Amino acid sequence: MEQQGFTVWFTGLSGAGKTTISDAIEPLLRERGITKLEKLDGDVVRTHLSKGLGFSKEDRDTNILRIGFVAGEIVHAGGAVICAAISPYRAARNEARGMVGENFIMAYMDTPVEVCEQRDVKGLYVKARQAMADGHPMGFTGVDDPYEPPIDPEITLKGYGATPEENAHRVIEYLEAQGFLS
Repeated sequence: MEQQGFTVWFTGLSGAGKTTISDAIEPLLRERGITKLEKLDGDVVRTHLSKGLGFSKEDRDTNILRIGFVAGEIVHAGGAVICAAISPYRAARNEARGMVGENFIMAYMDTPVEVCEQRDVKGLYVKARQAMADGHPMGFTGVDDPYEPPIDPEITLKGYGATPEENAHRVIEYLEAQGFLS
């Protein structure tokens, strides 16, 4: 039986748990026979595919559309894609959904900014708050730039109070219920 392509698009604030759950779900998908699987992590994509883009709204949208385009190409070739990108703006996420098509699953990491700040290993929240206090906002999502939560995500996960493995299993259960996994 040929694999059906799909994208699970994790969105949420920096530090919400997108990459951690992506890492937890990858082996679970492989155990279920998903052989054509790619992971598109926002930080990695920015280093390679979107190198040179800044963090203006236009550049953020361009980054998300590039990820959406690549995900769509993989899905249309029968592959599965795990995307982990802040993707702060609804319009760009909706365009990415359109590029992938009906096999696009939005997974919203609903994690409060306070929790994200506590686990901020890069120190970006502290830096953004200090820059804002100094009168030089840096446009950091969740501090001085907006994050527009999805209105009707297929899956909503808490990035706290559940382990990444528990959240990964919730995603697997959803994929099974929708017929993407046997």
